[in-house]
Amino acid sequence: MHFPSLSLILSGLFIAYIGHSVWTLAQLFVPPKCHVGEKCLTSYLHNKPNLQLVLFTSVKPAPTTQKDVSFVDAREDFDYNVPSEKKLTISIPPSTRQNGSLYLHLFTFPRPKQQSDTKQWDYWRLKQESMAVYTRIRLTQYHIPEASTFKLLEGSSETKPNSNGVREQKQTEQRVTHLKSRVTFNILTDDITLPSKDLPPEIARLLAVTSKMEFLPVVVYDFLNNRLRDLIHITNNHSSIDIMFLYSPISIGKLRLMLHVETALRSILSLGFTEKDVDEMKGIFADTNLYLLCITVSVAALHLLFDFLAFKNDVSFWRRKQNLVGLSSRTVVWRAFSQAVVFLYLMDEDTSLLVLVPTGIATVIEFWKAQKVVRMEVLLPSKECFYPRLRFVSKGSTAAEQETQKFDAESMKYLSYLLYPLCIGGAIYSLLYEPHKSWYSWSVHSLVNGVYAFGFLFMLPQLFVNYKLKSVAHLPWKAFMYKAFNTFIDDLFAFIITMPTAHRVACFRDDIVFLIYLYQRW
Repeated sequence: MHFPSLSLILSGLFIAYIGHSVWTLAQLFVPPKCHVGEKCLTSYLHNKPNLQLVLFTSVKPAPTTQKDVSFVDAREDFDYNVPSEKKLTISIPPSTRQNGSLYLHLFTFPRPKQQSDTKQWDYWRLKQESMAVYTRIRLTQYHIPEASTFKLLEGSSETKPNSNGVREQKQTEQRVTHLKSRVTFNILTDDITLPSKDLPPEIARLLAVTSKMEFLPVVVYDFLNNRLRDLIHITNNHSSIDIMFLYSPISIGKLRLMLHVETALRSILSLGFTEKDVDEMKGIFADTNLYLLCITVSVAALHLLFDFLAFKNDVSFWRRKQNLVGLSSRTVVWRAFSQAVVFLYLMDEDTSLLVLVPTGIATVIEFWKAQKVVRMEVLLPSKECFYPRLRFVSKGSTAAEQETQKFDAESMKYLSYLLYPLCIGGAIYSLLYEPHKSWYSWSVHSLVNGVYAFGFLFMLPQLFVNYKLKSVAHLPWKAFMYKAFNTFIDDLFAFIITMPTAHRVACFRDDIVFLIYLYQRW
């Protein structure tokens, strides 16, 4: 009796788990039903009341005196059913400029019949208002400022000016105060009825219930739209700053999803993920619908599964491989080198761990494969060459292996005529005309530009060897097909996950080479 392999069993369990996760995700968009006979909570917005909005700022999370708060804005005609935005001018107190904090205090409450004078708004009176909903938003965030870039040969800085037009020359590796230039909040506008004894826990903590068994408007800060790209470094030169204050109504399903994601993203910071990783995960969930989100989760799961299967089959193939017939040793060595360069580049760019970790694992595997096909020799200075150098020698010794290496060397000779001048020219152009953070950054960027722009040429020797031998039987086709599937999945992720533009373009470039491999197999 033939039993399924362990890989097949684990793959089935993994797919079943992802299916269950997608189903659980979809259930968030179905509000709990209130059955007949139960005590139910209805929305205060059911009767379409008129609301008004009042904003204050303070340097304290809980002000103790009226002097601690500053009035910012009031909207007496606030329409909670229509998305809106408004530019606000926020005064920056001295303590905030000196690496302190700043908070926004938001009140929503029923509009009285008589028009109020905005100059008479009192923070403490609103705080004690029974029908007022209070929300506190932290406007500042501690973050490491972006490193400045400059032209290495000239030393001219290319840092961006701040809002006052002042260029910041000094950089620090310490976390300093940044202000959020875009602040978004939401109000639950669905006309729903909730069972008082079966409330979703993430919603229950936000409800304020009146004596009429009505829950007041649920006002939340939009955590997912708080992005690092919207932060502004606050310095002593900032006395005030303009921010965009945005409002958007939200449904019960998207609200529950946002609260769940917020809890999950805050918890993974303790697992070694950085704020940049969390920020890029926000981009997956922000401004998306249920169908696209489920597709994204499913595709991400398939990507992880194919990565695992490709690594497993690739390692198994090379462990069993006894000769180098039909395999281009130069292609193997190049893949190891290029994978290492890409890994260093992604580290220099502070790329998300979602991209960095698989690249690091792939780098280790490529170097393990390289040491199986070549050996490294150190050549001492001699009459022909006055400096020490390294030479890589193929381990193949049979006639068939020597024939493969002959074809490999022939194809590489033609490629070198094109590849080396282009890489050197690109590095010189980058040095002369583009800003960089350091000489190390320029070196890594020059190498990775060569890898991304011309690296696919190093995949051509294997195509040339296949053509000359009229055979593809020597290739690890299982691992190859999993990698091919992942390459096409990467095309989708190139539009979803934040990554350097060069890495995004490289995803599409590899598609062409994979299609040629498939044609050769056919």
